Amino acid sequence: MTERPETMPDKDVVDLLLRQHMEIRALFGEVAAARGDARAAAFDRLRRMLAVHETAEEEVVHPYARRLMDGGGPMVDARLEEENRGKTILAELVDIGPGGKGFGPRFEELRTAVLEHARREEEEEFPRIRELATAEERRGMAAAVKAAQVLAPTRPHPGVESASANLLVGPFAAVADRTRDAVRKAAGRRRG
Repeated sequence: MTERPETMPDKDVVDLLLRQHMEIRALFGEVAAARGDARAAAFDRLRRMLAVHETAEEEVVHPYARRLMDGGGPMVDARLEEENRGKTILAELVDIGPGGKGFGPRFEELRTAVLEHARREEEEEFPRIRELATAEERRGMAAAVKAAQVLAPTRPHPGVESASANLLVGPFAAVADRTRDAVRKAAGRRRG
């Protein structure tokens, strides 16, 4: 990943999310191709990207879709169910670790689930947002997504898929996750 999701230059929420989906696809390829420490580093970038991306969608994009789209409620419910499945698999992979037994097959399950979820958003949700939201609203949502990503947890938290749950649990989980990330990064520097 060349830049953090919250610093991407896109000013339109759909463009921003599509760019992040491209980055996620690339990171899946990096993890699959890498071995050893390189795989662990790539998986760490993927884990963070998925966690902050989904949190921002749950807090900003899905509530908009639910409110303003005909049939938005059932569509968003389906996306949230997919996101929970992905978070559950991702949490298991974090526990297994990139070098652990069973990582490969479970990683492929995650890739399939996440890419199918992204395809559905790209075909069902994003075109309707582009159609219904004004350019100003899309810029505002892009800014809100970036702000949510700054404060989002960097690890998966299955069961926290609603905007209200993210707002209640998210800041505490984000602090804990970012502290854990910093400690691991510092410990890695000392070993190296």
